[in-house]
Amino acid sequence: MWAKLMEVLRQHERRRQGRQAEPSAGSVDSQSIKTATQATEVGFDGGKQVKGRKRHLLVDTLGLLVAVVVTAANTDDRVGLMLLLARYFVGGVKRLRKLWVDGGYQAEWLTQWVSELKHTHKIDLEVTGHEGKGFQLVPWRWAVERSFAWLLNDRRHSRDYERLTTNSEALIQLSMIRILLKRLA
Repeated sequence: MWAKLMEVLRQHERRRQGRQAEPSAGSVDSQSIKTATQATEVGFDGGKQVKGRKRHLLVDTLGLLVAVVVTAANTDDRVGLMLLLARYFVGGVKRLRKLWVDGGYQAEWLTQWVSELKHTHKIDLEVTGHEGKGFQLVPWRWAVERSFAWLLNDRRHSRDYERLTTNSEALIQLSMIRILLKRLA
């Protein structure tokens, strides 16, 4: 129910900003977060040194949430992307054609899996990254990072307090619904 409400509100906000209801491009990233309870799906993310869960977000170019999947933190980002796209395409073929991802999603088998999707969904996966040292704004990837920042404005998302991953996903959707309602009001 929350996902459907969020989708309708996202479509209204996109139309309000002069865009088509469904996005044609998006950005994907994940965020590892500690858990505060005896959650059912918990893992250890060796790269971030976090024991907890991982939030995988697909956002449009405005930073509005399109799909979310919460997994154990030891889930590989590429597997998370597959789960995210599977969740997104449950409703059928949509307008999404381009996805920007970071270097953590670079793998030959993932490229092969996405190319198999091209028969029905025609998605291009573009790995973007920065060159050199220091902070650099990576084109189109900032949208998903900003969405994570919006979520962290809700103190509830500083840790994962939920026992089930589906509850975590619902609370992320509720946060985006609140953001969309404030914009549309």
